[in-house]
Amino acid sequence: MAAAHDAESPRRRIGAREKYAVARAFAPVTQTGGKYVESLGSGCLAEGYVSAGRESARDLDALVTYATALPWARNDGAVVVGVSSGGWAAAAYDSLPHPKVIAMVSFAGGRGGHWRYVPNLVCRSDELIRAAGSFGATASTPMLWVYAANDTYFSPDVATGIYHAFAGAGGTAELVQLGPYGDDGHQLFSGRGGSAIWGPFVEHYLASRGATP
Repeated sequence: MAAAHDAESPRRRIGAREKYAVARAFAPVTQTGGKYVESLGSGCLAEGYVSAGRESARDLDALVTYATALPWARNDGAVVVGVSSGGWAAAAYDSLPHPKVIAMVSFAGGRGGHWRYVPNLVCRSDELIRAAGSFGATASTPMLWVYAANDTYFSPDVATGIYHAFAGAGGTAELVQLGPYGDDGHQLFSGRGGSAIWGPFVEHYLASRGATP
């Protein structure tokens, strides 16, 4: 299981991923470095969002290549899990060749949220949505996308917009919009008790993809 962190706090979320993966006999390998593109391009245009996502996707591909080459790991059937900008990277990775990957999960995926540190403000959400269509046009692996109703980075309207752009361009994803979680649904993945909420959806998805350790 290859995991991509969010750009803001790469180490905060590692424990939740690892515990969930190990409990199900997956071998977790987490991306804690790589190149985070601070600039989203001129005026947060779709091109900048696409470029940032694909830059992170190339880091994900390197992580998958490394993990599947380990002597005790399978050389195929990798599962990619991304949170926030890591979820956006997973969607971007789906649009690129990824022959060793069988499943991809995005939690609260997106870029440009909390623009200028303001909750519920995305830098040009219309351009973020348009960028998702670029990924969907060449995406090849059905994905699972999970968001919470009170996500202060990506609201349900933004999440739905991203999904429809991705799917409308040809991508396949199951969008799961859960109820409110704590003070900020953006913390659902790693927060206390979060896995009890999203776990059944992830397990059903992984089973549908034949993703077994």
